Amino acid sequence: MALTLAATPLGNPGDASPRLKDAIVAAEIIAAEDSRRFHRLCSDIGVTFTGRVISFFDGNETERSQEILQYLQEGKNVLVVSDAGMPTISDPGFRLARDAMAQNLEVKVIPGPSAPVMAVALSGLATDRFSFEGFTPRTLGARQAAFEALRFEERTMVFFEAPHRLVESLQDAVAIFSADRRGAICREMTKTYEETIRGSLGELLTWAQSKEVLGEITLVIAGAEAGIAEKSADQMVARVREFEGAGMDRKSAISTVADEFDLPKRIVYAAVVDANKMSK
Repeated sequence: MALTLAATPLGNPGDASPRLKDAIVAAEIIAAEDSRRFHRLCSDIGVTFTGRVISFFDGNETERSQEILQYLQEGKNVLVVSDAGMPTISDPGFRLARDAMAQNLEVKVIPGPSAPVMAVALSGLATDRFSFEGFTPRTLGARQAAFEALRFEERTMVFFEAPHRLVESLQDAVAIFSADRRGAICREMTKTYEETIRGSLGELLTWAQSKEVLGEITLVIAGAEAGIAEKSADQMVARVREFEGAGMDRKSAISTVADEFDLPKRIVYAAVVDANKMSK
């Protein structure tokens, strides 16, 4: 009896591991994100399964998790697979695994292909420290707020993006991280038309605007220069004090500096508050 989370190929069936094949054969219950794609995978890798296949996707994850937990309590072996990559990573499975662990049920992982890790390796950017940020928010305001929160992130950042929103995301990335920040677009990894475009965010935006982009997209953005947050904060505070020294009230000074640095006023305000605390 065990819950097994198994990584599946991103596109190339040749990446299916022997352990994945064995797990498919042995599973009594197979929770698949898309049953049709699972059947296609089994055909491509030459595996025959006898377990019962049930759908397990975002829309039914909560309800289906309870059913799967019941199967586990009955002593059945359950295999969870997503359409590509590792279940739980921007795919269903996290809540199920968490609840199974809470009930002291055995949880296993079969490692394998990972789009975030592969994209970092392909990007040519720093690999010693990186963060996976999942899919960028769909709406303009939410996406800009998410990027703003990462303005001074020093780790390489990895995002999933839908091809039809790539231009919008790159426009926001250029506005917040700067056109000179390095990045990479990894498209259709392990598939027939795989390609990686590397360059500045400004160059990536120009590339994306020049064609119709299709397929699975992973966007990698270089981290900020080490210590840039502290440096920027010191510069902002110095400018606020300069304007105050010239007779401007603090509120107006903060607003002026925010415009000058192209930052939200709350960030400049927070820097001033922190500086005042440090000086006491």
